[in-house]
Amino acid sequence: MKTLICTSILTFAALPAAAWAQVGDTGTVAIDGRVAPLCILGDPAPAQVDLGLIAATAGTRSGRIAALSPRAVTLPASFCNFAGSVVRIDASALLAIDSSSPQPGFARAVNFTAAATGWASGSALAATAALGNGTAPTGSGTSTIQPLPQIADIAVTLSDFTVPGDHLLVAGTYQGLVVVTLGAAAVE
Repeated sequence: MKTLICTSILTFAALPAAAWAQVGDTGTVAIDGRVAPLCILGDPAPAQVDLGLIAATAGTRSGRIAALSPRAVTLPASFCNFAGSVVRIDASALLAIDSSSPQPGFARAVNFTAAATGWASGSALAATAALGNGTAPTGSGTSTIQPLPQIADIAVTLSDFTVPGDHLLVAGTYQGLVVVTLGAAAVE
């Protein structure tokens, strides 16, 4: 009888360990998240380009476009977090605020070329081709495709300032605009 009691006690003592193994369980929790495709241009430096006096005031070119040196603007630390992005540049010629038709031999438009470099292997070029009266003032261009996510300083250079027909410039304030867009390449 003593043997039977000892065996029963051992069996009873082993029961809680076996019961514990059957009660426990393991679960997993999946975690996910998303990052939206994003392009950000750095703040342009300088934010405004002041060409100053754009007509020559002395010599044989008096009243005509002066020799203007190229101007540079930097958009630092610009980035796209995805592959397949481009830089697009849209330029509008400098036009006299006075929109009246100029007299023969005069013009109210200054054309220029804008180039955005530093993003992809091929730059974006936009040349304006406004007529002397200010019509058809815009031009645009797109860079080659950047095949990888990228962070870079984009440099925009304004150069080749000309007046249609090399005419005399109408007096007044002139304004133009360059718009730089960084984003996904167009799917065709």
